[in-house]
Amino acid sequence: MARQRGKRVKVVGGGHSPSDIACTDDFMIQMGKMNRILKVDKEKQQVTVEGGIFLSDLNVELSKHGLALANLGAVSEVAAAGVIGTGTHNTGIKHGILPTQVVALSLLTASGDVLECSESVNSDIFQAARLHLGCLGVVLTVTFQCVPQFHLHEVAFPSTLTEVLDHLEDHLKRSEYFRFLWFPHSENVSVIYQDPTNKPPSSSASWFWDYAVGYYLLEFLLWISTFVPSLVCWINRFFFWLLFSSRVENIAVSYKIFNYECRFKQHVQDWAIPIEKTKEALLELKAALENNPKMVAHYPVEVRFARGDGIWLSPCFQRDSCYMNIIMYRPYGKNVPRLNYWLTYEGIMKKYGGRPHWAKAHSCTRKDFEKMYPAFPKFCSVREKLDPTGMFLNTYLEKVFY
Repeated sequence: MARQRGKRVKVVGGGHSPSDIACTDDFMIQMGKMNRILKVDKEKQQVTVEGGIFLSDLNVELSKHGLALANLGAVSEVAAAGVIGTGTHNTGIKHGILPTQVVALSLLTASGDVLECSESVNSDIFQAARLHLGCLGVVLTVTFQCVPQFHLHEVAFPSTLTEVLDHLEDHLKRSEYFRFLWFPHSENVSVIYQDPTNKPPSSSASWFWDYAVGYYLLEFLLWISTFVPSLVCWINRFFFWLLFSSRVENIAVSYKIFNYECRFKQHVQDWAIPIEKTKEALLELKAALENNPKMVAHYPVEVRFARGDGIWLSPCFQRDSCYMNIIMYRPYGKNVPRLNYWLTYEGIMKKYGGRPHWAKAHSCTRKDFEKMYPAFPKFCSVREKLDPTGMFLNTYLEKVFY
């Protein structure tokens, strides 16, 4: 029908991405009913699923088979095809972004053909489709490489930015899934270690502190700060003292630890830079905030790490990377001024060779991507071959490819 009417088609999964990568004025396909698990291969520890399955459902089903995904992002209300399409990641220098766990997929192309893709079949298309941006076709099925089910022991404890950056190598070696949260306008840091364990599940988390204080009180105070921006510095310090200044431990099945509360509506940027640039980039961002008192930044700046890979449009292509995620909340849906902070951050990320997360806000164009990605021309040639008329393009993707 789209072809007959000269329209385009976009596929949407969970609709979680705070970017317009899946938006369209033409036809939209929502994959929610293509959500079955097609095959569980216990011997190979692999699972084949339809592209529309939410990871939240897949996690539960895998655990019934004694399996799990080796790494997950912060949110599981996202579709399998969308997760790989935008390069979802978590943390752990031994672990790649989520598309590195994909061993095969099937793709419905603009011509109506279904292509089976893996390292050995249609390998060029596979390298492109593991991070596909929704522009190569409709991902019908995905086969993930799994691992045996495991529990994680999470330990969060306070530190300082100076300590963490001066001993970054030690932290990376000490914990398999290490990340840290920096509280802008201060030296405060919360270090988070997550490691496999055989200990029984337990928790020191509290509904009152996590929700009544960490959600509702925070939203109210940030709303007040929209009238008095200088309060943000105080709010960041106050909440560190209230919620992050003591040691907290938690043990649970892996996906319950990987997933966490992202609180309320927010604007987000998340770029990957070469891991060796972590200290310089973060200190430069800190200095920029100190030198511009009118520029405020909500907590946290979340810093995570990922192993390099060979996926053409992966922000971690051919290099171990540090992801630096900045945030500006929207208390009660209210927009908060962020342009100066956004542009300052983007400038620093570009200076240190950064590449933006495909699912987040950014202002990059084709010229930027040609510099950032050595394999960008390869991806473009596969896209043009599979979709010569631009059936799967939209405004966002036109900025990427034209």
